[in-house]
Amino acid sequence: MLEVRDLAVAYDGVPAVEGASVTVPDGGVLAVLGPSGCGKSTLLRAVAGLEAPSAGSIRWDGRDLARVPTHRRGFALMFQDGQLFEHLTVARNVAYALRLRRVPAARREARVAELLALVGLEGFAGRMPGTLSGGERQRVSLARSLAAEPRLLLLDEPLSALDAGLRERLAGDLAAILRAAGTTTLLVTHDHEEAFAVADSLVVMRAGRVVQQGPIADVWAHPADADTALFLGYARVLEGEAAYRVLAAGDLPPAPAVALRRSALRVTDGPGLEAVVRTARATPELGRLVVELAGVGETDAVCPPGRLPAPGERVRLTLDASRLALLG
Repeated sequence: MLEVRDLAVAYDGVPAVEGASVTVPDGGVLAVLGPSGCGKSTLLRAVAGLEAPSAGSIRWDGRDLARVPTHRRGFALMFQDGQLFEHLTVARNVAYALRLRRVPAARREARVAELLALVGLEGFAGRMPGTLSGGERQRVSLARSLAAEPRLLLLDEPLSALDAGLRERLAGDLAAILRAAGTTTLLVTHDHEEAFAVADSLVVMRAGRVVQQGPIADVWAHPADADTALFLGYARVLEGEAAYRVLAAGDLPPAPAVALRRSALRVTDGPGLEAVVRTARATPELGRLVVELAGVGETDAVCPPGRLPAPGERVRLTLDASRLALLG
């Protein structure tokens, strides 16, 4: 188990991480989520032993790692740029850790083939890194990290260079592999969809500090504050009287603020909140609206496909309580 307690890291006296405490249980997959510059990659590098903490501790199975060098921690780290060996083929890059462990050639070749198939690079075994695209290089690097069978896998934006379709597929494959192997994993990313797909628990960082952590479903359902809700993918946050008015329409208890997904308010033929359509656009699944609600202001809504109202048209809206989060 990885335990980080009250960790602080500074560059030239400027704090990059302050008072961060994170726990990754044995076999768990934890995503550290936050915008660029929030300190998440610094946290990961400190765990790897590449940055020296100015305060706090990093422990593995209760053992303090302060004096343990990077190469003796038994961790595998995948950087954003992959850092492949340019003079080795794709297959030899992936097999590098297996060769160091003297894994027999037949088993080594089978494992390399399995991993290349997983990351969508069948037939690339003999290619050189210099002939690959950025996305292909990242996939080779991911395969190499998995081949090492580390006791802790550290992933720094591992899928950021991939196109959306492959990123989604590979996120699901990566989650399945990590769980099947029982590999304890710390993932840092700015993409909440990637975090939700791969991890089972989540840490949200902002300005060098941990602002929330817990199981994915809990963090998603109960964001710590408005900034966290918006970063997690909620579309708007209503406060004060606007929040009370919308919550009352759904027979929900009042709260100081409510975070709404774009589909929280839906056009209905029955009773509901009265609104005026400001903009409307059709998508294959539904119509997306921006509406003006009296006493609330502009917010988002959706309607069934084929029933797109025109700007200026009055509509009634019903609230889907499963598409919101109460704040405060």
